[in-house]
Amino acid sequence: MSEKKTDPNTFVGHLSELRSRLIKSLIFIFVIFIIGYIFAESIFNFLVDPYAKAVQDDGIERRLIFTALHETFITYLKVAFFSAIFLGSPILLTQIWKFIAPGLYQNEKKALLPYLIATPVLFLLGGMLVYYLVMPLAIKFFLSFETSGHLNSLPIQLEAKVNEYLSLIMRLIFAFGLSFQLPVILNLLARVGAIDSKYLKERRRYFIVIIFAAAAILTPPDPITQIGLAIPLLILYELSILSVKLTEKNKDNA
Repeated sequence: MSEKKTDPNTFVGHLSELRSRLIKSLIFIFVIFIIGYIFAESIFNFLVDPYAKAVQDDGIERRLIFTALHETFITYLKVAFFSAIFLGSPILLTQIWKFIAPGLYQNEKKALLPYLIATPVLFLLGGMLVYYLVMPLAIKFFLSFETSGHLNSLPIQLEAKVNEYLSLIMRLIFAFGLSFQLPVILNLLARVGAIDSKYLKERRRYFIVIIFAAAAILTPPDPITQIGLAIPLLILYELSILSVKLTEKNKDNA
């Protein structure tokens, strides 16, 4: 008895293909998770490097502590999960693209492909900004509140927790990475006719307020990380206006 095959052109066939691609992506992400856990200590050391460099010349012996028996284990699980999401997202996007690409015209493929490429690139740029600039400045800012103590007072000294530090840097990397998708979102909205460059210009003041409000929500309550997120977003907003103008010109010339 021959096995019944699913026609790829039917609705059920499309669902089967989508399920297959999602399963492949999840398997790949799970494999990265396992590898990430094996190398969790090395990855964590990499993430701790901004803190280590920021405190290496302050003359105080620093350490990271954990206050619960399971804290380091949970932290390494978070590191593995972070690695899986960070490295597995491009594969997931690629599988989604392979699913939708056959149903697109050639000009639609050319229009969407740059956004597919720009999404992980912008996310990576946001993460690099956190790692190389924002975190070192924020650590220096927080350390400025330490006191050495005097005759009748106790010193105030930072002893960062393993879990809390990891949660902070992961939260900032994801916040910056997702926020850096602003040009992609605005350009896609422009392509479908929801907004245009004139709309973005006229409502610039409102977007500035929204950007600073989002920066205050997504980052810790300190001026360094909030300004560190808000200023790049303002620059990306202005660049989005230019790119939306370019999109409009291309549509007019088409």
